[in-house]
Amino acid sequence: MELFAVPDVPEIREGDDLARIIAERVDLRPDDVVCVASTVVSKAEGRFADLDDFPAGPRARELAARLSELTDEEKDPRFAQAVLEESVDLVMTEPFLLTETRFGHVGVNAGIDRSNVPDHDLLLLPKRPSESAERICAGLDAERVIVSDTSGRPFRHGQRGVALGWAGMAPSRDWRGETDRDGRELGVTVESVVDELAAAANLVQGEGDDGTPVVVVRGFEWGDHGESHAHYRDVEGDFVRQALRGWTYDPNTN
Repeated sequence: MELFAVPDVPEIREGDDLARIIAERVDLRPDDVVCVASTVVSKAEGRFADLDDFPAGPRARELAARLSELTDEEKDPRFAQAVLEESVDLVMTEPFLLTETRFGHVGVNAGIDRSNVPDHDLLLLPKRPSESAERICAGLDAERVIVSDTSGRPFRHGQRGVALGWAGMAPSRDWRGETDRDGRELGVTVESVVDELAAAANLVQGEGDDGTPVVVVRGFEWGDHGESHAHYRDVEGDFVRQALRGWTYDPNTN
């Protein structure tokens, strides 16, 4: 398996045809997986915003005031309002806002980006990333597309690539019912392939001003495994989220 960046991708503007831009710069094969950073998907879909688009309501002002107090850094209540409007659930409200987006992704500040956004204050995540992946995929010779972002992980420092949306493939390989080398049956192993491919692509995409938002994964084979279409955990089975709902942040605890 190999990964390589699509070269010379220009600054993406609203209305740009991402599939055409990609297809003009690389010869794709049907079994390639094309990983596209959510930032350029959002730009093409016009998901720009300004802080003045989000007049702060009482809840946003309350959240911003509390975060300012905890972090000793002034927080803009308009940004808190943007996070609220892009979220369906506040998982944590301090010492940062951890939220669930409309399409099920849980991340800090609803994934709203404040970097690499020319002429605007904010860049929101795509509204429906899997539909975005489907549209891109329809214009390419490659049959699989992943829309990716970076996200932190519980219990670990640092960020890694994750899949927000996908097309042409199931998100996970289901190993349940297969056996290990000792003949024991696997009962719980479901491998999140789209996240693994997004993380691998992120090593090539880089961060900051690297400017390589599209990566081709060539030679990935699914193998003789079942498929699982589950990706985001339901609240009923997400025990970490349930625990956080009963948790209170203590700034005096190291």
